[in-house]
Amino acid sequence: MILTHLALANMRNYAALDFVPEPGLNVFVGANAQGKSNLLEAIALLGTGKSFRTSREAEIVRSGLPSASLWGTARVAAGLRKIYTVNGRSVRYASYLGKMRVVTFVPAHLSLLSGPPSGRRSLVNAALAQESQAYYAALAGYQKFLAHKNALLRGAIAPDETLLATYDQHLIETGTKIVLARRAFVAALDERAKAVYRSWIGDRDGELEIAYAPDVPAETFTSDGVAAAFAARLEKKRVAEVSRRTSLVGPHRDDIVFRLGGVAIGPFGSQGQQRTAVLALKVAEYGVLEARAGEAPLLLLDDVLSELDPDRQRAFLRSVGTFEQAFVTTTHAVDIPVAATFRVAAATLERVA
Repeated sequence: MILTHLALANMRNYAALDFVPEPGLNVFVGANAQGKSNLLEAIALLGTGKSFRTSREAEIVRSGLPSASLWGTARVAAGLRKIYTVNGRSVRYASYLGKMRVVTFVPAHLSLLSGPPSGRRSLVNAALAQESQAYYAALAGYQKFLAHKNALLRGAIAPDETLLATYDQHLIETGTKIVLARRAFVAALDERAKAVYRSWIGDRDGELEIAYAPDVPAETFTSDGVAAAFAARLEKKRVAEVSRRTSLVGPHRDDIVFRLGGVAIGPFGSQGQQRTAVLALKVAEYGVLEARAGEAPLLLLDDVLSELDPDRQRAFLRSVGTFEQAFVTTTHAVDIPVAATFRVAAATLERVA
């Protein structure tokens, strides 16, 4: 996937921008608060239809104005506001998602390893939803029935057993698809991230491990095996769910475990180890999506170099410089050859190399 043209109006601090990136590594250089991250947000928004920085869409629109617009061309052409269109035709969000896949790193991702499981689940959900409409449909269905079940459990009277059983059956059907997809995806991430981390660091930190920790452990990870384990666990937790008035079983309680040399990175790894592990995860995510789709996603890296020493910066940039197309923001020019360097200042863009 190559982004060939990006145009936006009244988005964040940009009144207007018309931008033609290059294949390969594109570097945005500038001081803080000039608009570098806003450019990455625009590219990600074009790909996913959602901001990676806010859930309040009004924040994206330039202050004092009623709307913003964003348009771009890659191998598909897409016009975007909150109406999703492909080649000028309105489509549902589920059909829009995945037309232009993106892998994003922002500084907040450094908390993935030490933060709550919800952040790690969100990362996997975002990647799989871009890859597979079936996964997105299963996730949306699971979330809908989970909300219905929790509302029933929180009711003023004892929950209707028949309705509760109906919700549970829907959760088993959709949740089984989620568990199987997550397990396969995390296994693929683990294999690639191991190799990436080793290529950067060698063996001195030990081996990086990324493992899926499902809330519903199954003896056999087949559709029937997971569904049976899910049903048995729901039955075991039924009294506790009614007592606590919330759903206690299912993939909404899954986790992803990161270890280095057999030790959990979140509580015990150094900042350098954590940053390197997250970057290896993102490069692995890029590789898995490329292998599965047969087409490379766009790689968006915001402030990725700030805590890396010069040697690690160069090693990292050389590795992502081989990708089909990547975008990096930094406050200082890099000292290796790249496809294009753009200076960003006061929401203006100037190519300098």
